[in-house]
Amino acid sequence: MKEFFFERLTALQHQHAKVVQRINEPTAESNGVYQRYLNPVLTAQHTPLFWRYDLNPETNPYLAERFGINAVLNAGAIKFNGKYILMPRVEGIDRKSFFAIAESANGIDGFTFWDYPVVMPETEVPDTNVYDIRLVQHEDGWIYGLFCTERKDPAAKPGDESSAIAQCGIARTKNLKDWQRLPDLVTPSPQQRNVVLHPEFVNGQYAFYTRPQDSFIEAGKGGGIGFGLAASMENAVIKEEFIVDRKVYHTVYELKNGQGPAPIKTAHGWLHLAHGVRNTAAGLRYTLYMFMTDLNDLTKVIHKPGGYFLAPEGMERIGDVSNVAFCNGWVADADGTVFIYYASSDTRMHVATTTLNKLVDYVLHTPEDGFTSFKQVETLTGIIQKNLSLLVQAEG
Repeated sequence: MKEFFFERLTALQHQHAKVVQRINEPTAESNGVYQRYLNPVLTAQHTPLFWRYDLNPETNPYLAERFGINAVLNAGAIKFNGKYILMPRVEGIDRKSFFAIAESANGIDGFTFWDYPVVMPETEVPDTNVYDIRLVQHEDGWIYGLFCTERKDPAAKPGDESSAIAQCGIARTKNLKDWQRLPDLVTPSPQQRNVVLHPEFVNGQYAFYTRPQDSFIEAGKGGGIGFGLAASMENAVIKEEFIVDRKVYHTVYELKNGQGPAPIKTAHGWLHLAHGVRNTAAGLRYTLYMFMTDLNDLTKVIHKPGGYFLAPEGMERIGDVSNVAFCNGWVADADGTVFIYYASSDTRMHVATTTLNKLVDYVLHTPEDGFTSFKQVETLTGIIQKNLSLLVQAEG
């Protein structure tokens, strides 16, 4: 029996090494704005074998999986000590999620999990589930993690085991290993999802991008991506939320929208990556879109390309929750390279690479949404006329 155990262990180790050490190649096609890659950067198969298996032949003679991992998704991202760090939501087969750290030397492949998951302290009211963290290196010197904390709705009717309350959990660290839990964010909204901390002080206060919600699933009267200020992080209270980017009928963000990672500062304005949700006959469709806000007035959108920036393609459309692209982490290097880490279908993590110059060009020069078919044709006609004129000049 032990011979079988060690043969199976060797085979598992070989397969795991192939997954972790796999070189990631760019896809053949690019839209000129970003470059996709052939392989996911993190999957359930990337998690260490010593998480999933009892490696003692006496207590696990068949080397059966004891702690199943269902998915690795929705990772916060940061550059730390020269390494590209992802802090994904790791979901067990029991539906509970936890955070873990994976690092890579180049940001494209070779992501390896740290030995232990993140120990996230609880508040007085324990979280049932935590997920979708945004990592921000704030100018106050702390690295903050803002995440969704989910608890059962105490007002749920007897027998209702799905109604929940979502709020913004807050923790901070200096080394990504030791986390100090702070009280949950307090806002005027009944529920909060996709809350992101701005990396700089605003008028001496901490600034937050919020997503007001009436219920756990439906945004309801929550009109889009909000913005608010709090005097401290130790007891963060937002007294008033302003809607920065509204939901709009018949767009990729008509049902819900939420801030992705923290915005990136450029000479032209703050670059934002967000997700938009619309309903279809096949269910909800999540895509990513971009906009830019004023350098001094963070509530003022100054540029916003029409449509989506990135949508799930090919096998990315298949998974636990199909037809979903979601991003809550990106890294901007000093040389202008940007690594966009996005999850597909609530199952796995991918990377797309680009540059700040390309993103700024995309946001500044891509036509905005005219919100009607007539305006759409008008925009396209203008593009066609300019291009045909150029072709005529070139031929002449």
